[in-house]
Parts: sequence; structure tokens; C-alpha cells
Amino acid sequence: MKKLLMLLFVGFTCLGVSAQEKVAKIEFKSDVIDYGEIARGSDGVRVFEFTNTGNAPLIISKVTSSCGCTIPKKPEEPVMPGQTGQIEVKYDTQRVGHIRKTIMVTSNADTPKVPLKIKGQVLPDSGK
Repeated sequence: MKKLLMLLFVGFTCLGVSAQEKVAKIEFKSDVIDYGEIARGSDGVRVFEFTNTGNAPLIISKVTSSCGCTIPKKPEEPVMPGQTGQIEVKYDTQRVGHIRKTIMVTSNADTPKVPLKIKGQVLPDSGK
């Protein structure tokens, strides 16, 4: 009887260990980029940096913007556990005025959708 109980205990312990799920986790250094005040026609490229803090490869399937004036670019390859990656965002700085846009990141992470924000203001040309 003791042998049977010991065998069952070892079996359930092994099952519990192997049942731990492998999951990708995405952790951004910051979820907001503030352009501040920038001149019209200046460089509108900024980068969101992230780390896969999970124990499975992170696959970013889609990155979309709330406006055609903002073009996001995602990594094409999986980001392995512990590695970092970047999502590049290019804002059209020919558009004068306030910047308030959302970029939605879709992945296989434990949080499958993560919103990122950009904000700031594009100033008009001086002297006009």
C-alpha cells in the first residue's frame, strides 16, 4: 500500500511540474512616447523598446495605428525569452497640431493586446 501511495504521489508531482504552461510575456520600457514640441518636417521616427519576460518565444502578429498619419513597424522574427525588441513608429510631422495617437500591439503574449500611445505637438513653420 505504501508503495502504491508513493507511486501516486510521485506521478502527481511530475504531472504538476510538466503542466506548467510556457507563456510569452511582453514588457515595454514605456508605453508612452512624448514627442514634446517638434518642428514641422522634423524626424518623426521613435521607438518603443520591449522585453520578452516570459518563457516562450514572443510572436508579434500585428501592430496597427489609430490614424494613417502614424506608421508602425513590428519585428518579423520571434523574440526569444529574455531578449529585447523594438516597435518603430513614424509620425507624419507635416501635420501641424497636437499629436494623440494609439498603436495597438497584438501578440501571443499572456496579454494579447497592448495599447501604446504617442503624444506631442508639431509646431508650424516659424515666420509664416
